[in-house]
Amino acid sequence: MTGEHRHEARRFCEDEYIDYVVYSYLSSIEGDEENRRILREMAEQEYRHYEFWKELVGSDCKVNVSRIRLAVLGFMRRIMGVTFTVKFLERHEKEVIESYKRFLEHLEGETRRRLEEIIEDEISHENYLISRINESIVRYLGFIALGLADAIVEITGVHAGFLGATATTLVAGVAGLIVGLSAAISMAAAAYLQAKHESSTTAPLPSAIATGIAYFFAVVTLALPYFITHSNILAFVASVMLAVALISIFVFYSSVINETSFRREIVENLGVLFGTAAAAYIFGDVLGRIFGIGDILALLA
Repeated sequence: MTGEHRHEARRFCEDEYIDYVVYSYLSSIEGDEENRRILREMAEQEYRHYEFWKELVGSDCKVNVSRIRLAVLGFMRRIMGVTFTVKFLERHEKEVIESYKRFLEHLEGETRRRLEEIIEDEISHENYLISRINESIVRYLGFIALGLADAIVEITGVHAGFLGATATTLVAGVAGLIVGLSAAISMAAAAYLQAKHESSTTAPLPSAIATGIAYFFAVVTLALPYFITHSNILAFVASVMLAVALISIFVFYSSVINETSFRREIVENLGVLFGTAAAAYIFGDVLGRIFGIGDILALLA
């Protein structure tokens, strides 16, 4: 191998060793026995890959893995779940596989065959192991998404409608809570019936609870600014900013779990959010002018 190829092989070797250390650490803090076994198996696989590159380089490639990095990944595991953490770590695997395929051109014989086996491991075996990780939040991700997305769009639309109808923040905030909490109950019931009649791994009651809690959380979060300020415009802007933050966080989470494009998903979701808000504002403004709703609500407030 040339000096350039040897340097590239050392980088691969170091990356595989880091992955081994990371998965070993994650397995050590995992509470579920089956998930711990899968993480340990992934660590062992990464170590076998490391040993291949170590032999090719002709020297040890062990590098120190920062305790801060491990602590951050441990925190991510506890907050976001093991499935998200593992898939987040594996997001660069497509690039790694392409790099390995290019490196094959410089190998021959038994060494080439072993690298082909490693590539096969990266493509199929790791995906198989990840798919076997059992985590409740992933099974009910669709119901959580349903609750969050529907609540964010609906409550933002309600607040936008009242922005065009009244200048009273208390009325807009209470209206959002009333509509939102009623809808949360309705959505939870619908999720229960949907899970009950579908042949899936999701149970009806947890599906209803996941949908209802997600909806309730979004409703309260988006209504909060209306009880803090007396400016309807300021409250609406703050509420929309919270909506964007909630959508961004969840879309990023689901894009990692489902291995989809974050950019495409976030553009679509924000387009629906702002389109709904604009339509609701126009509708509320028209009704407010026709029926004088703003004046009536101001007197009641």
